[in-house]
Amino acid sequence: MAHDHGAAGAQRPRLVAAFSITATILAAEVVGAILTGSLALTVDAGHLLADAAGLGVALLAATLAGRPATDRRTWGFARAEVLAATAQAAVLLGVGLFVLVEGIGRLIEPPAVASGPLLAFGVVALVGNLASIAVLAGARRSSFNLRAAFLEVANDALGALGVIAAAIVIGLTGWQRADAVAAILIGVLILPRAFVLLRETVDVLLESTPAGLDLELVRAHLLQQPHVLAVHDLHASQIATGLPVLTAHVTIEDDCFVDGRSSRILDELQACVAEHFPVSVEHSTFQLEPERHRDHEHTPHR
Repeated sequence: MAHDHGAAGAQRPRLVAAFSITATILAAEVVGAILTGSLALTVDAGHLLADAAGLGVALLAATLAGRPATDRRTWGFARAEVLAATAQAAVLLGVGLFVLVEGIGRLIEPPAVASGPLLAFGVVALVGNLASIAVLAGARRSSFNLRAAFLEVANDALGALGVIAAAIVIGLTGWQRADAVAAILIGVLILPRAFVLLRETVDVLLESTPAGLDLELVRAHLLQQPHVLAVHDLHASQIATGLPVLTAHVTIEDDCFVDGRSSRILDELQACVAEHFPVSVEHSTFQLEPERHRDHEHTPHR
């Protein structure tokens, strides 16, 4: 089945712009964290590092999407997105856990943090995040890639606001623990997303049934098709974002192989899984079998 890769190409300019802005902010925050000793800025830099990686993955996915499959890589480089996202989730999880432990320690013994430079670097980060939001906002609903990228930079903007708030509180009141509080809040924002991302990518790697696709409903609907007697060895998995696949052995009436109806039945089965469920499965493979074939198979049926 042919696929239109023009949309992926149209995503690249926006993703390049957002990635460039995020990478620039990241470099500035690393310098700022070293100069100020701020945990909030350090954590936000770690957050930005993960988000820059996420934008890089989105950019890579948009670039590789146009490459054709080969005999060696029959799905092209689609799975590279999942592998990179799994690594990103692990980094996010590590950053989130680190900040909670470090933040609690700094609440007990807060180090001195220079509020002026902290405020300046926080403002720079916020301005950059807002620029990225402006770049991505107009097309954020056009693909999963751009929607995920938009959420990345929107979350970064919240982190920058936390840094700014900590700097203002320290500058006005001298309460140094504000830096640790802001860092912990940023960490609390990171951890749920890390767990969700890790769970989703691990599900893909384990070839779990795609979320939103109920195989029992699929089986029941396939059994309602004319001349279908049984459905077994039904499997569904996901290669990458937006690329679910499904395979099944379908037993049909013996006469269908004689009068030519098997070809029409195959078309109807593929249309069924592509059109009748919340998750549209355009990549489906059905093995049509006569009734007597099932007795020859050596694997358990499901």
